[in-house]
Amino acid sequence: MRLTEKLLLFLSREPKRAYGEHEENNVDTALSLLCRVFPNFVDMIQGKQIVDFGCGVGNQTTALARGGAKHVLGLDSNPRGLKKSAELALVYSVQDKVAFADRITEDHKGKFDIVISQNSMEHFNDPVEIMAQMQSMITPYGRILVSFGPPWFAPYGSHMYFFTKLPWVNILFSEKTVMKVRSYFRNDGATKYQDVESGLNKMTVARFEQIINASGLDIVYQKYECVRGMDILGRVPIIRELFINHVSYVLKRSS
Repeated sequence: MRLTEKLLLFLSREPKRAYGEHEENNVDTALSLLCRVFPNFVDMIQGKQIVDFGCGVGNQTTALARGGAKHVLGLDSNPRGLKKSAELALVYSVQDKVAFADRITEDHKGKFDIVISQNSMEHFNDPVEIMAQMQSMITPYGRILVSFGPPWFAPYGSHMYFFTKLPWVNILFSEKTVMKVRSYFRNDGATKYQDVESGLNKMTVARFEQIINASGLDIVYQKYECVRGMDILGRVPIIRELFINHVSYVLKRSS
């Protein structure tokens, strides 16, 4: 074992002892973040046709349907997640207000008032194409709501908090070292950040801004949340990447 691996392992939890994970999302809490980062979110979704882009196991899809949306399409490439999503909709008796799909079809294009992507933008293999897909689904007056975090250079942008609480571990240690130490805690064979469960595309704030600029979409609203509420740091060039912890945007077609 290399010295850097020994050091990072020393700064991590013991392999047989678990850190407490973040509270698991459920239907009752699924809209909490969206309500926090987007003003008047509940009013915004009333009576609307909505896409839950990257719906996972369907907690947010079901919550949107219960929260007043007219109809919600849960979109995800994972068939097991879609199966659980459909089962969850039945449990909450919203099966008539939701549908699920593993890909975008021609019938989906230009039909939706709102497309929501929550905590997924840092995971998409081709975020430029994903942005184009979301844009293709909204009506001329529709909105795209994107909220994700932490970005790549945030204290825990590496998403390795489950085994080490060391901030900026992806800056302090090489990818090879991090992946080697990670293997003591997750035996999935990942050797690169992009190989981990859900994948990591190393999405920085600057890169996301470039994607938006290239998309031709107009910004209706943006919110940068920094660590410990120090949002003023989000305005400081260069170092802002180290402290912006969550990114939220409302986008629309260019007028």
